[in-house]
Amino acid sequence: MNKRLFVTLVVTYGLLMGIFALVSRPRIFWGQVSLLAQNHDASDEQVTGPYEVVKDWPKPVATLFPEEKGWTWGATQAIFAQNPNRIFISMRGELPIINRGDPLNVEVPGLGENGRGIWLTVPMPGVPNRNASVGPTASPGEPHVKFVAQEGRDYRWQHLVYAVDGEGNLVDDWSKWDKTFKRVHKILISPYDPEKHVWIDDDGKCAIFVFSNDGKQLLQTIGVPGTCGDDDKHFNRQTDIAWLPDGTFFVSDGYENTRVVKFDKTGKYLTSWGKPSWDWKTRKDVPGVPDPPPPNYFHTVHGIQVDPVSRRVFVSDRENHRIQVFDENGKFLDVWPLGPYAAIYHLLLTEDRNLWMSDGHGTFKILKYDLDGKMLYQWGTFGPLPGEMWGVHEISTDQQGNLFTAEVFNGRPQKFHPRAGADPSHLVGKQMRVAWKD
Repeated sequence: MNKRLFVTLVVTYGLLMGIFALVSRPRIFWGQVSLLAQNHDASDEQVTGPYEVVKDWPKPVATLFPEEKGWTWGATQAIFAQNPNRIFISMRGELPIINRGDPLNVEVPGLGENGRGIWLTVPMPGVPNRNASVGPTASPGEPHVKFVAQEGRDYRWQHLVYAVDGEGNLVDDWSKWDKTFKRVHKILISPYDPEKHVWIDDDGKCAIFVFSNDGKQLLQTIGVPGTCGDDDKHFNRQTDIAWLPDGTFFVSDGYENTRVVKFDKTGKYLTSWGKPSWDWKTRKDVPGVPDPPPPNYFHTVHGIQVDPVSRRVFVSDRENHRIQVFDENGKFLDVWPLGPYAAIYHLLLTEDRNLWMSDGHGTFKILKYDLDGKMLYQWGTFGPLPGEMWGVHEISTDQQGNLFTAEVFNGRPQKFHPRAGADPSHLVGKQMRVAWKD
């Protein structure tokens, strides 16, 4: 047999065996593929982790408030779940809806090197349509921005605080207080307060406002609204509040002050601690402070929690990319370096004594730490789609295990429901409710 004939026979045999294998093996149709797929979890741990995002929650602004047709959420900084059917939300006014039509090509003069114009596609494909918080025509209230937006045309200063139920329907509207607020930063209720007073931390006004739970009465004001400072009676853009069981509370103060302030249950000043590694007036690092700064130095004191068992105070030193830990009188105990990109906006100490964090513009993730500083779990990714995140500024959980987020840059609240069969250790634990349950 010559070589050419041998090769021909081998190739023919291979083709025949291949055809036989194809026709003899079981055929899988689309219906069978679907059935096979049902045997696997349809989860995406990288995007929403152990949760499913609840789409179309809450109802659109124009549904909650019919007179607001054409408008949507502005920078959404605060969210707090009192219970599954009373979730407080705050936004810095409303912004116009951006239609999802064909993008425009716009020349921006002077943007390029040597002053040349640069052509940009607006909105840019693959990224959020806008930053709802930072920019000359974003939501009002962001300091150090040359704000040029006009009220009524570019934003509406309306419906700053309201509450919705688990389906996203309006249950309470606090619009009568709109003129009281300038930049609501967090909404909180002390876990040890049976009256469930609502604490609204307004860093723009340098004051904390304490309301009755129904919002009808302003019961107490801590700080001097509209006057900022760094003494026992003033804040300078405070950011968060945490309580001990006896009513003692701590304020992270904040963006421009660099300290923690301790008060008794009546609001009487007790003590404060903290030094600046950054100067808000010059907007530069303080000369002579090493990198990383020593303990008790801060740059953007942005979140605070206190453990009722050990009475340790956990503080987000945001722009120094770390958590600092103190005793209740300001004695330094520990520091947790979080890496060069971390930007922790909110801390949530849960009933199971784990510390959950939202990283707003560093990694865009939700993170779980134990109280010794060990990271246990993380999930989340950047983006504008449902379940993605950009600028999660406050997180809260209800009694049913739902997670709520307020996004300052995407400009929206979101609700996440636990997936069936999710690992309980991966779910954000229930926030503490000691003196009240509903």
